[in-house]
Amino acid sequence: MPSFDVLSEVDLVALRNAVDVANRKIGNRYDFKGTDARVEESDKVLTLFGDSDFQLDQMKAVLLPEMTGKKIDVRCLEYGDLQKVSGNKVKQELKVRVGVEQDLSKRIVKLLKDSKLKVQASIQGDAVRVSGAKRDTLQDAITLIKKEVTDFPLQYGNFRD
Repeated sequence: MPSFDVLSEVDLVALRNAVDVANRKIGNRYDFKGTDARVEESDKVLTLFGDSDFQLDQMKAVLLPEMTGKKIDVRCLEYGDLQKVSGNKVKQELKVRVGVEQDLSKRIVKLLKDSKLKVQASIQGDAVRVSGAKRDTLQDAITLIKKEVTDFPLQYGNFRD
């Protein structure tokens, strides 16, 4: 019985590389000279440090295109609140979401059941396994999921006949 998995993964090596390149670009920019502007990465959390919220916006304008250039979908980022640090410095955490979250998994399963396609969907940890009798039906399921779920980056892998 053919099946595939709906996943959400981020290449952590490419993410680290994008952060390093963004830090170099930030260090070379004239408007960041003499400031404490930097991006730190630790365990799927990016922390932006800057002197003002305007500076954080400028840092995001450098970081996000670098991530896109390294084939990382920026929809996987969850923006935290702006936090005041000592004095007039600010920081913001960007959480990198990996894996299909439980509520999104339930939404995908419900979407496939309501669509009347002849497929079965089951939640497998942080992925959703979809199986059906024919490959064409599975391809229709992929098309349906791509059309309906646009707010979260999904990959479709582990396709088996």
